[in-house]
Amino acid sequence: MTDVRTLVEQYIAVWNETDGDKRRALIADVFTETAGYTDPLGAVTGHDGIDQFVAGAQAQFGGLTFSLPADPDAHHDLARFQWYLGTPGAEPVAIGFDVVELEDGKIAKVHGFLDKLPG
Repeated sequence: MTDVRTLVEQYIAVWNETDGDKRRALIADVFTETAGYTDPLGAVTGHDGIDQFVAGAQAQFGGLTFSLPADPDAHHDLARFQWYLGTPGAEPVAIGFDVVELEDGKIAKVHGFLDKLPG
């Protein structure tokens, strides 16, 4: 299995990459072609769907970045991790928790949960 920490860091990089071409290249590296992404705000499938969903989130939260506060926890073909959205060094404006299913060293499915949203 691919190093899970590295894969999750690349996943976070997808969410932080604002250049569309670079983001699409990262998506191709991180996700299977038919990957699914689901969280309380939406559900998408495939590289195009993921790219459009990420671009929409970036438009809504421009200037903020995603980060990993701790190492992911993984076993078999699953990993779970918490993420923060905010300005480095400040209290996060959003906190979430994702569970990813892995397939051939890439992410096949993301199950996202939102623990804290901007209010």
